[in-house]
Amino acid sequence: MLRTLACVVRRDLLLALRRRSDVASALLFFVIVVSLFPLGVGPEPGMLRTLAPGVIWVSALLASMLSLSRMFAADYADGTLEQMLIGPVPLGVIALAKIGAHWLVAGLPLVLIAPLLALQFDLPAELIGVLTLSLLLGTPVLSLIGAIGAALTLGLRGGGVLVSILVLPLNVPVLIMGTAAVDMTAAGVGAQAYFLVLSALLVLAVAFVPWAVATALRIAAE
Repeated sequence: MLRTLACVVRRDLLLALRRRSDVASALLFFVIVVSLFPLGVGPEPGMLRTLAPGVIWVSALLASMLSLSRMFAADYADGTLEQMLIGPVPLGVIALAKIGAHWLVAGLPLVLIAPLLALQFDLPAELIGVLTLSLLLGTPVLSLIGAIGAALTLGLRGGGVLVSILVLPLNVPVLIMGTAAVDMTAAGVGAQAYFLVLSALLVLAVAFVPWAVATALRIAAE
């Protein structure tokens, strides 16, 4: 099973490397949106520090959603999904591997570049560390929740819009916890409770989402 996980992740990463423009467009969108806010609201440091967590988190959420509709679309179009359905490996395990590959391509780059973009908002080093850790815990949850929407809308016309409608409300708790962790640290309260909530959401999502995605994929294949 671990070998299957590794094979699926490696395959999806190789396919992503062949579509570098899709990966680059999401990352460029994230950079542009975050960079426009300091230009729009002005150079006042206090306001920039206040806006930084929300701006970066919302931008990361929107950027991670750009590629959700393509998570299972290629496998559905070329018949690979049918082979996965009749294979010996549980479909939930394959779904978990594909979600992990999606996060490596669409989520991890956002986490890595976020500290550089946070410098535009004059965030101190401590808050940048908290922001990065919150993104590291939260962006996998965004990919997991997004996979449910991608599987439910697979093969439907206008699926990209439907994914946004389904996924955005479900991502609100992650967004709130991620931004609150930075805000509470800035207020001197501490972010441990928010990190624990994000960790709990991640564990619950990893435990239950792949099997929900597998059920949705079976329905789409039928």
